[in-house]
Amino acid sequence: MKVLLVSSTGGHFQALKQLKSFWGKHTCCWVTFKTTSTELYLESSSCTPYWAYSPTNRNLVNLVRNFFLALYLIFKERPDLILSTGAGVAVPFLFIAKIFGIQTTFIESFTRVQELSLSARLALPFIDVLYVQWETLRAKYPHAKLIQL
Repeated sequence: MKVLLVSSTGGHFQALKQLKSFWGKHTCCWVTFKTTSTELYLESSSCTPYWAYSPTNRNLVNLVRNFFLALYLIFKERPDLILSTGAGVAVPFLFIAKIFGIQTTFIESFTRVQELSLSARLALPFIDVLYVQWETLRAKYPHAKLIQL
């Protein structure tokens, strides 16, 4: 299986790193922002890195650029699964993946206890499997699955 991992930097990137026991068994590509820490980690990883456009918060130009990046990478890499922990960079990838029938999974941040993040709410129609880490969120979104990282 080919997995495309999509996340912003910081905690979202760290959360996906924690799932290496899953994605490390598969062929993978990673889409994130280019920082010193992401570059260092991905240099030593077996995953092919791709660099998304940042910032994504309230930046329409980068949203469009990431939309075209998603289109390009999904055609180029042909992943079987898009796995994301957010944030804004994930939305165009999940949208494009859904159009082409690619399986999508979103893992909501541990810090989201009462309400889904904006990126999760925007991407919700395009997410096949939504994992949350709090029972309060699972109760609010019955289709979500409870997971603890």
